[in-house]
Amino acid sequence: MDLHARYPGLADLKARARARLPRFVWEYLDSGTGAERTRHANEAALAEVTLMPSILHGEFAPDLSTELLGRTLPLPFGIGPVGMSGLVWPDAERHLARAAAEAGVPYTLSTVASQTPEDVAPELGEHGWFQMYPPRDPEIRADMLNRARAAGFSTLVLTVDVPVASRRERQVRSGLTQPPRLTPRLLAQVATRPAWALGMARMGMPRMRMIDGYAGETSGLPSTQHAGYLLRTSPDWDYLRWLRDAWEGPFIVKGVLDPAFVPRLEKAGVDAIWISNHGGRQFDAAPATVDALPALRAATDLPILFDGGVGGGLDMLRAIALGADFVMMARPWHYALAALGPDGPAHLAETLRLDLVSNMGQLGAHRLRDVRERLCRG
Repeated sequence: MDLHARYPGLADLKARARARLPRFVWEYLDSGTGAERTRHANEAALAEVTLMPSILHGEFAPDLSTELLGRTLPLPFGIGPVGMSGLVWPDAERHLARAAAEAGVPYTLSTVASQTPEDVAPELGEHGWFQMYPPRDPEIRADMLNRARAAGFSTLVLTVDVPVASRRERQVRSGLTQPPRLTPRLLAQVATRPAWALGMARMGMPRMRMIDGYAGETSGLPSTQHAGYLLRTSPDWDYLRWLRDAWEGPFIVKGVLDPAFVPRLEKAGVDAIWISNHGGRQFDAAPATVDALPALRAATDLPILFDGGVGGGLDMLRAIALGADFVMMARPWHYALAALGPDGPAHLAETLRLDLVSNMGQLGAHRLRDVRERLCRG
């Protein structure tokens, strides 16, 4: 089967994923919070960024490589974290880690993943990143860092835009609980999705295995919260400095929108800033990430990672034109996995590569940084 003929873009993968997933799983993956204004604003604001095509620049093969955190990467994008990836597709974390290793790009494992760092280690490439939801207990904190380092994760990502649990109404309406329990209502949804059901029958319903190992009994939690909330805290600047001192490799802070915080982040020794509003899943009055990008770029010389509303290679170039150094995507890789199983992430990576090449050809951009010269300024 020619995947590029049947699934030439992310929209095709997303449509097939929706048709293959039980409704409660789809709502978990696809939903935002509130009225989802922020989630949709991410996409709409990116679409407003225009680039000027070039003419008479002759034939050339664009160079898609980029420098990030002291390494040369063959592509300007990576795989962002999704908690409980294994709910979306069986063995998701290992499939995604393997695809990232084959493409030579970063894969980010969440603290609240359905597999542990040790589970993922055999599939991990050179660019394993560990995303930390901050535990309150310093001994647990230190143990998590040691386990991530021993499993081969080179880069630490601290997520700072989840000070409290969000209210994701679509998830609640779907009947999803944490941890997931197959109630009669959910079993009725599962019955119509045989591929997902068979995979889960082989693997078992996912749990947050790393967290569960520390949390113990979780029955006191509300049904809409997960075991991670027993352990985590809302980090402050002292917490940030503790992590910087405890982690020997590159250290990224994820969830930054306000440039006013940049000087303190730089002083604390952060190696890169990740612009994110959590895909609109946390706070529904946040600015679109692309709207926050220019001011943050002007505020720092640190590498800037970007996510939010990215639907393909052209959106990546829009973000790069406005100052991003690297682009991360989370939901799209899971759409691809749900759509095509283990073949999905590799197909998406190639689709994104082809999209980048095509649009750089239109712009006459030999290198990624050349795209900034083609930005149309209002």
